[in-house]
Amino acid sequence: MKRLLGAMVAVGALVLGAAPAVAGANAAVRTDDGLVRGTTNANVRSYEGIPYAAPPVGGLRWHSPVPPVPWSGVLDATRPGSRCPQAAVGGRPASVTEDCLFLDVTTPLAARKAPVLVWLHGGGLMNGAGSDYLPSRMVKRGGLVVVTVNYRLGNFGFLGFPGLANGGAFGIEDQQAALRWVRRNIAAFGGDPNNVTLAGESAGAHSVCAQLASPGAAGLFQRAIAQSTACVPNSFAGKDFRPLLDVPLFVPHEWHQGHGQSIATQLGCATLDCLRGKPVPDLLAAPAFPLPAFGNTVLPEDPAVAVPAGRFNHVPLLTGTTRDEGTFFAPLLFPGLGPDGYAAALTKHFGSHAAAVAQRYPLEAHGGSAVQAMGAIMTDLDWTWPQRAADRQFATKIPVYAYEFLDRTAPAIPEFPSGVEPLAAHGSELRYLFDLRADDVQLTTAQRRLGDRMIDYWVRFATTGDPNRPGLPAWPRVDPADTTPYVQGLDLGRIGRFDRESNHNLAFWDEEAGQRTTAGDHGEAGRVSSPSALTSRAARASR
Repeated sequence: MKRLLGAMVAVGALVLGAAPAVAGANAAVRTDDGLVRGTTNANVRSYEGIPYAAPPVGGLRWHSPVPPVPWSGVLDATRPGSRCPQAAVGGRPASVTEDCLFLDVTTPLAARKAPVLVWLHGGGLMNGAGSDYLPSRMVKRGGLVVVTVNYRLGNFGFLGFPGLANGGAFGIEDQQAALRWVRRNIAAFGGDPNNVTLAGESAGAHSVCAQLASPGAAGLFQRAIAQSTACVPNSFAGKDFRPLLDVPLFVPHEWHQGHGQSIATQLGCATLDCLRGKPVPDLLAAPAFPLPAFGNTVLPEDPAVAVPAGRFNHVPLLTGTTRDEGTFFAPLLFPGLGPDGYAAALTKHFGSHAAAVAQRYPLEAHGGSAVQAMGAIMTDLDWTWPQRAADRQFATKIPVYAYEFLDRTAPAIPEFPSGVEPLAAHGSELRYLFDLRADDVQLTTAQRRLGDRMIDYWVRFATTGDPNRPGLPAWPRVDPADTTPYVQGLDLGRIGRFDRESNHNLAFWDEEAGQRTTAGDHGEAGRVSSPSALTSRAARASR
């Protein structure tokens, strides 16, 4: 599902007291909309299901978020709010409830002007919820105040229609509304509204990228963490092959208008009012286009253009990937691909480059599995290669700290496709930073120790904009003028320099990208030129 971008309407005067109202068990905290009371457990306080915007229903469906109606008495903030509309995926429940714009706050018992981390969940902009992530370890170990956020998804967060202001960007606006809520209210929970880090993984990192490029987010956060999404893809203009997962991060708002009209036709509507009257299940069943739109007030221009030009919010950035990002996605894009079909699949996608790719990624190096080999190609071509380019581009303007998560013993994410070895797969670092709700996976002692070190780095970065601190291996900044291949490797008992270049064949892809062949060698395989094709590929790859 797509996220709903909308600039939040400013509300009321600040009601943040001189001292946080967190003394005593389950003490009520005053927000600018009313009092909330949470729970105290294991030396942290949790406040769940706090509305940061009005329910986006009726005329507010596909509308910028507006403030919630203030309440009298004390709001029971002891359980999560509803998930935004979504199908059941990966063991996570479905939802048909549009009243879903809630956030959760977790704070140390004695917090006072503590650094704040705002976490945006992943899920392909189609599913997930902030309440899936339990940040107690980060809060207890590092003293952070952590806020996790719901935002609109799929056809509720990223639908466009002719004449609809900010169509295709409502989910991004929701996130900005949550950040403004944090600016106004977090001091009452012991947080520092002037020391906010915006962080996320996968679609959450995609969202962080959008906020970096959005003028409306300026000043709402002072640092950023983007896990497993390079904010600026490599340019393939004039090249004769494409990434395997050939889906851009951002698309023109006109594409969303066309997609919205297509959805309206499918549902028997000619007007936006008619669409607003359709029940949630109908919109969930319709094809979604979960890519934020640019060319509106939220994202005036494509971040792929804005970032290289320096037109983005200049804050320190911590960013990186996992060692084997592609192992999750390859079975989704190449289901049932066997060894006998490997050469043909490479030829279809890479044309005259296929022989070189097959030599660099031989089946025998991947246990004879064509899908595993495709996963290795995707890791290098679709994630690591653009991540290096993005690191260097950002580093010309801001401090950048790059990492790679290397623990190939990490527990597999739920419902990992059978027949493929997960290794350090997409999302595998999340359990090292968070406990996941309704998850009974236990880390080993060594994995928990690595998680503690990662939390120390993340907390230090959120506090100062630099992850380095005494007692941790030194983590150098990315130097855009330096050709060193090293990033900070995060592995069991081995934290330090990791040669990203050679381990991911980046020189090979540099060379292949510099070659040209005649047009028509492999037709349009791998090329995506229409919203409908993008919708199909994005849906297959979303988690």
